[in-house]
Amino acid sequence: MHTALLSLAFLLAVAVSAMLSRLLPAVLPRPVLQIALGAVVTLVSGQHVELEPDVFFLLFVPPLLFVDGWRIPKDRLFKDRHAVLGLALGLVFLTVVGVGYFLHWMIPGLPLGVAFAIAAVVSPTDPIAVSSIAERVTVPKRLLTILEGESLLNDASGLVCLRFAIAAVVTGSFSLTSAGLSFLWTALAGIGLGAALSWAIVWARGRLSARVGEESGTAILTMLLVPFAVYLAAEHIGASGILAAAAAGITMTFATARYEAQAVTRLRSHVFWQLIEFTLNGAVFVLLGAQLPRILAAAPATAAQAGPHGVWMLLGYLAALMGALLAIRFGWAWLSLRLTLFKARRPNHPPHGHVPISSPLRIVAAMTCAGARGAITLAGVLTLPLVLADGSTAFPARDLAIFLAMGVIVLSLAIASLVLPSLLQGIELPTDESSSDTAKRAAHIAAAEAAIAAVESAALNLAQQQPEQQSNFDNVASRVIDRYRARIDAVSEESDQPIPSSASLRTEYQLLEAGIDAERATINRFRQQHKIDSELAADLRRELDIAALKAERPR
Repeated sequence: MHTALLSLAFLLAVAVSAMLSRLLPAVLPRPVLQIALGAVVTLVSGQHVELEPDVFFLLFVPPLLFVDGWRIPKDRLFKDRHAVLGLALGLVFLTVVGVGYFLHWMIPGLPLGVAFAIAAVVSPTDPIAVSSIAERVTVPKRLLTILEGESLLNDASGLVCLRFAIAAVVTGSFSLTSAGLSFLWTALAGIGLGAALSWAIVWARGRLSARVGEESGTAILTMLLVPFAVYLAAEHIGASGILAAAAAGITMTFATARYEAQAVTRLRSHVFWQLIEFTLNGAVFVLLGAQLPRILAAAPATAAQAGPHGVWMLLGYLAALMGALLAIRFGWAWLSLRLTLFKARRPNHPPHGHVPISSPLRIVAAMTCAGARGAITLAGVLTLPLVLADGSTAFPARDLAIFLAMGVIVLSLAIASLVLPSLLQGIELPTDESSSDTAKRAAHIAAAEAAIAAVESAALNLAQQQPEQQSNFDNVASRVIDRYRARIDAVSEESDQPIPSSASLRTEYQLLEAGIDAERATINRFRQQHKIDSELAADLRRELDIAALKAERPR
């Protein structure tokens, strides 16, 4: 009973944090409020919530990474793949090595393997926190895509490094060749399995729906189980469940485009995943806050082990660690930007690669401050074992690692909330013509013209089947076509006027259905020809789904 009440209190804290974040100034972002509320709930209830890393990874990480992969614009992700891979792989490995050796040098007696483990656990960033911090600030789409793409991959690379660092400390041995081959297997097998299973599940659901009909609840529940299925399958064969969940989400965009569900299912699914994302994101930070009292309670003992000035030494270690993380990230972002500008100056460089950006140093600073850490960091550090392989020796500096990880989370969130909004104001990055207003207008007009042609063809077919009703068909078709012509003239969404209730209602639905199908086909063609990006195509398809629901088939 106490566990159930505590769970409800945490969910209430998520809802309260959303309301408070709108009432309080922007310097108090939602993740910070959620951490504070989680700590308050724990203190008031008097119950300690033990965060089980395995359970946490299973319940929270797969669906969040799945929906991130599903939602992220694939076109911009592909165009910025070099920056994303550089941050997700190169920066993580550089952070593990550089910060690991720095901690080993700075903290007397800290084994090198433990230093690498701490560096690995603080290397993954948390863009969920950044997007919550910057929700009142206009974030350039390209910058946001890079940050989101980084998060889809760097969790896996950081946790793989953590796994090898723990193994080296526990067993006392480490092989670079073995680690490299294991990383390749973990990454490639996870990505391949996630993509294959996701596509297979959508294909099977599409075939079954075509045979027996589709029920929205069943379809949505099936999609909810996909990230858990691919995560468990990947972990079972020793691959990365995190990358499998992210790959499944990315694949879902293409799979659902080929095996389309009903409009009502797509709209309900969109709302459902928004609720899941909001709830799980909030619950993650509330659970983080629930760990804070225990970590702070253990801090005096950890400080006593650091010497007579233990508290100040701990704070000094934390400040130095945070400074090293910021310095390495700043250097990497600066180098990446300089390389991008250098490539853009080449005469044979593609036009879309031109980078007319303002305030390069501000962009680098924004990328640096956007590296906020979150729940993956804390859950990862809690996976550190209690004892070594012999079973009698305690894992070295485990409490210190937990304190430093929690400190990095809080400090990085504070830095991002205070600095990032001002850095993002006025920043301009190259725009993509396929997501511009011009592209949207062109897609709207082309879709409406295709719909007019489809309505005329459908009305002609009906008239050939029922010649005595030709006058009625022509009148209904004219009414439907007038809507599309009005849309072309105004380049606006479909009128909200309800469909007239008359004897010709069923015919009008058939013509509207034909028009909407033609619009959807045109949008898909524009997307395949790269005239519009995937994000704009999804928005336009959602508009068509709403239009299809308005034109509900008469009983």
